[in-house]
Amino acid sequence: MSDPRTTRPSIGLLSAPETWHTVDLISDLHLQASETATFEAWRDYMASTPADAVLILGDLFEVWVGDDAAALDPFLQSCAEVLRQTTQGKHVAFMPGNRDFLVGPEYLGRCGVEPLTDPTLLTLGQQRILLTHGDALCLDDKPYQAFRLQARSPEWQQAFLAKPLAERQEFARSLRALSESQKHEGMSFADADLDMGLFWLAQAQADLLVHGHTHRPADHALGPALRHVLSDWSLDHAPLRAQVFRLQRDGGSQRIDWL
Repeated sequence: MSDPRTTRPSIGLLSAPETWHTVDLISDLHLQASETATFEAWRDYMASTPADAVLILGDLFEVWVGDDAAALDPFLQSCAEVLRQTTQGKHVAFMPGNRDFLVGPEYLGRCGVEPLTDPTLLTLGQQRILLTHGDALCLDDKPYQAFRLQARSPEWQQAFLAKPLAERQEFARSLRALSESQKHEGMSFADADLDMGLFWLAQAQADLLVHGHTHRPADHALGPALRHVLSDWSLDHAPLRAQVFRLQRDGGSQRIDWL
């Protein structure tokens, strides 16, 4: 098996038009019907952000078992309405995460949201910024990486989506229960592999890497480059957190606490 640290990724391209002066990056909101405060904060943010574009780098939703489920779920319909309203005034794009990698073109198309490849190179003015959800970089989480390799294959996804909806929902519940038990047991979760991050940056000829997934918001030096880790959002459980990472066309950037 090839070493992922030296395997060139298939990099998508997103070239910001000159009308984009401000671009917001968010990830890991894990939206779910039971957490109303987080949903309301996201809804208010989407309606009021001055950004010209909002790029969602994965795990917008806590779970996704297929676009057909959204048609039967009032909460997911409410999320779709927020996205539709936002795309009337600004550009919105979505990159799949580890929880919602099955969000498909039908749902995104109805919302007017652009799908993004993971990873994607964003060019904004003179800046070249590599965007990823971040889960592919967490190589030390070997069980997850084995599942990820399987679950991202078209064959696995086709077979999974062909199952009855109730069976898919039960599978998702079992995965969430496992994740919660690991949290309660105090398990530490893998961070991004720095060698792989540097390799990806070199392949993209970028000097800035932005990702989520780890829920460890911070800014790091990565060799000659920089790595910015996005915040997760949680307004229903302490500690409360909701950060936006804002990029400016002139090269500036800032973290904004949406609380």
